[in-house]
Amino acid sequence: MEETSLPMWFWVIYWIVLLINVASLWKLFLKANQPGWASIIPIYNTVVFLQIAGKPIWWLILIFIPGVNFVVGIIVLYDFCKAYGKSSIGFYLGMLILSFIFYPILAFTDTQYLGPGGKQAPTPENPNQPPPPPIPQSPNTL
Repeated sequence: MEETSLPMWFWVIYWIVLLINVASLWKLFLKANQPGWASIIPIYNTVVFLQIAGKPIWWLILIFIPGVNFVVGIIVLYDFCKAYGKSSIGFYLGMLILSFIFYPILAFTDTQYLGPGGKQAPTPENPNQPPPPPIPQSPNTL
């Protein structure tokens, strides 16, 4: 009998893409003030992903229901994109179809975490308002 196996170059590419995706999700969790290590823990990474997207934790149950999980995954991914300020349908479709390219784009660019739904995260001084824009500093002319 012939043994059918994949060539070595396939496995090299596979592991490189896998490591880039793990690093990307780790970085995205850090941007959202979540522990990076949470991205590699099964089930817990989904809980944190739901928190970043602004969805209730009980949606985790929906992820285990066949058919429903497909719809829930699409909704959560869109809200995850919005949480990082990427609400365009083009970027969302890129995340959906070419995630191995778009996760690193989201993680390793200057994209900031805005909070669930793409709203600016509140400051400790005023939890109901987004922080004010930075004030431009002028040189001291004394």
